[in-house]
Amino acid sequence: MHESELPKLILDVPDFPKAGVNFKDMTPLLADPSALSLAVELMANPYRGEGVELVVGAESRGFIFGTAIAQALSAGFVPVRKPGKLPRAVHGMNYDLEYGTDRLEIHADAISKGQKILLVDDVLATGGTMRAKCDLAEKIGAEIVGITVLIELQFLEGRKKLGAHGESVHGVLKY
Repeated sequence: MHESELPKLILDVPDFPKAGVNFKDMTPLLADPSALSLAVELMANPYRGEGVELVVGAESRGFIFGTAIAQALSAGFVPVRKPGKLPRAVHGMNYDLEYGTDRLEIHADAISKGQKILLVDDVLATGGTMRAKCDLAEKIGAEIVGITVLIELQFLEGRKKLGAHGESVHGVLKY
């Protein structure tokens, strides 16, 4: 499989989850072993040899790509979850959505100060969720090596919301 074939496995679903949104459904890509393998490699490759110790991904598709990328980079994986899902002490970060607010949490002892991390997600859209993950990582004292996503929706300008971290975004597919 070639990189140019990946977009064929991402389906547009109009008006999901609400009117006016064109959802990028990547479940066909996830179901194709060659495509999934290629997507993971393309997301991981820029960070080989960069000393990534931990890959950090938020539920739910950040878990799918994050664990696979962690394995590809011989790194550990740290989950970021919605409130009330982690059983021990947590650090949390509230953030704004287009239609309200949300919160992400990480175990308080999951990342040590100075540890090199790679933030992973499926899509970078408006940047709100990724900005919260960056803020959470900085609050803990982690060193963000980079940010990798399968899809970047450039027209939503999510990179701008990431400030200096916008420079370190690697998007495999850009729309």
